[in-house]
Amino acid sequence: MTVTYTQDAEFDSLVADGGLVMVDCTATWCGPCRKISPLMDQLSEEYEGRAKVVKLDVDENKATAKKLGIRSIPAVFIFKDGNLVETIVGVSPYEKFRDAIEQHL
Repeated sequence: MTVTYTQDAEFDSLVADGGLVMVDCTATWCGPCRKISPLMDQLSEEYEGRAKVVKLDVDENKATAKKLGIRSIPAVFIFKDGNLVETIVGVSPYEKFRDAIEQHL
């Protein structure tokens, strides 16, 4: 299962819908982002129905990127019930992302 992309227009309602949402902030030109992309796909599959995993292209969605205060990518934000509960910046192993989801489920 491939992670879907979210856009500025739907970002706020996606996060506000409640539950756990992991947002992978990425860009097509970003090498480190490509390294964690398969991890996001795997998390999306593993946590289907329990957590949403989405991607946000920072070049195409500058308003949301600015609102999140992104300075470097990849940056992964975890929201629970509309609130930011964790941020992971840079390339990390699968376990770090999985443990972050588990901690907030």
